[in-house]
Amino acid sequence: MFIHNSTSKLDPYSVKKKRMSEKVRKMFYHAYNNYMMHAFPHDELKPLTKTFTDSLSELGNLKLEHLPQEYNGSSLSLIESLSSLLILGNHTEFERAVLWLSENLTFDVDARINLFECNIRVLGGLVSAHILATDSTNRLNKGTYENQLLVLAEDLGQRFLPAFDTPTGLPYAWINLKYGVIKNEITETSTSGCGSLILEMGALSRLTGDPRFENVALHALRKLWSMRSSLNLLGTTLDVETGEWIEHSSGIGAGVDSFYEYLIKGHILFGREEFWRMFQSAYLAVQKYFRYGPWYHEADMRTGKATFWQLTSLQAFWPGLQVLIGDIAAANSSHREFFHVWNKFGVLPERYLLDHQMLHPTEKYYPLRPELAESTFYLYQATKDPWYLEVGESIVDSLNFYTRVEGGYASIRDVTTMELEDHQHSFFLSETCKYLYLLFDDSFLANQNYIFTTEGHPLPVLSSWHEKLPEAYILSNFTSIKSEEQPKRSSAMSLRICPAAMLNNGHNNEPVESACHIPDTHADHRCVTDKDCGVDSTSCRRRSCSMAGYCGLWLLI
Repeated sequence: MFIHNSTSKLDPYSVKKKRMSEKVRKMFYHAYNNYMMHAFPHDELKPLTKTFTDSLSELGNLKLEHLPQEYNGSSLSLIESLSSLLILGNHTEFERAVLWLSENLTFDVDARINLFECNIRVLGGLVSAHILATDSTNRLNKGTYENQLLVLAEDLGQRFLPAFDTPTGLPYAWINLKYGVIKNEITETSTSGCGSLILEMGALSRLTGDPRFENVALHALRKLWSMRSSLNLLGTTLDVETGEWIEHSSGIGAGVDSFYEYLIKGHILFGREEFWRMFQSAYLAVQKYFRYGPWYHEADMRTGKATFWQLTSLQAFWPGLQVLIGDIAAANSSHREFFHVWNKFGVLPERYLLDHQMLHPTEKYYPLRPELAESTFYLYQATKDPWYLEVGESIVDSLNFYTRVEGGYASIRDVTTMELEDHQHSFFLSETCKYLYLLFDDSFLANQNYIFTTEGHPLPVLSSWHEKLPEAYILSNFTSIKSEEQPKRSSAMSLRICPAAMLNNGHNNEPVESACHIPDTHADHRCVTDKDCGVDSTSCRRRSCSMAGYCGLWLLI
């Protein structure tokens, strides 16, 4: 979540930012234009052969060359590019895209799709672009946009609903857009798959007034949380019909990552205290059972014992999440380790074995993932440390050196040989290029407050979407000290009184409460700025306000 702070005209890095933002702009358009030329309206580009793939859909067991002739894909990469086009200021291309989608895109097709992927990529892309299109600051031509994207989003959302018709309320991982859940559909899904739907479907409910989308996503999230262990840990995969765990080992990477992300972002977007309580418990459990120095290994949800000591590229989102709650020190520590691995190989491998300090023997690929760029963007926004600009420049240079080809940007099959793979994933357009551009040019965020979905689609934080508004902002909780000249207001911290470690002599060695203790302004610990936060009674440390709006010793977690 970001409220933009204007960059000073004396910013010594302004020239570099301008140069790098233009470099990223050219990256985006090289990828986008090649997709439009060689793959549109299909899902994704194959940049080496300059052909296409319909990656989002699976029509039975048919191979690509045997797909029904009338099926032309979901225009996935175009949908994923919509918000990026507006962030880059290309209103003309955005309007052309909206017009084409409104006249040609249909979801009434016999296509079996992955619910999670379709939700974060297609539904999220449509909802976000609709909101941006109706924002007056984007200055679209009058009469050009008439809610076409929202109409498409609502139609897609309604096609999702049958997936939630299970004994547990947890959705099937796969659904046919035309016929719903097919007979003998697999019942296994991931924690992310059923616990990362609330942002997109909640936003759809707020925009349409139809509560069904948010209700089913919320019910699934609550059910999933009820399945946590006594350690507040969850597994990775489960059965949606029985509600039983299949894989008990989990971490913060694949299969679980966006579950944590959507708890805190769901709280920020909708103001639900319930999400904050879930996240706080889950976050502390992660820090206790998964963290080992700057790294995060996997562990058994039942015992907390380590199972796999490995870094996965998807884990690189975690420092960005930590920025949202103010845990900057931990975020910086992990981010530097991820960047060290990036430098070691030139890109970030999919899986790296921490206990052996070596690559995973088979998962040695890099599919243009955005997570390290994402965390770099968040950390620069939080600290303005120019080192993160250097990291961003290194990422840009590596992408251009290793993955740019005449037909776009290709994935890397093996980071040891830099052999390329014929695939340009849609998230390169929706996330990788977007976060790198915003790192160097954050003017899009000026006077705006956004959270980004797990696919990089911006959603505005609106008070009208909140379950309840925070209490009125009242300055209080100061200790008044009188002098002969005039009254002065200062906190007890300024008096340097901190007897928390002292014992109450003569009273059975019982500890006494610190005289430096200042309660938070509000009993529920909500805050708007650090001034709303008091001083901790046991450590005498000043509490700070997290970006989620709560006081705490965030830097010490």
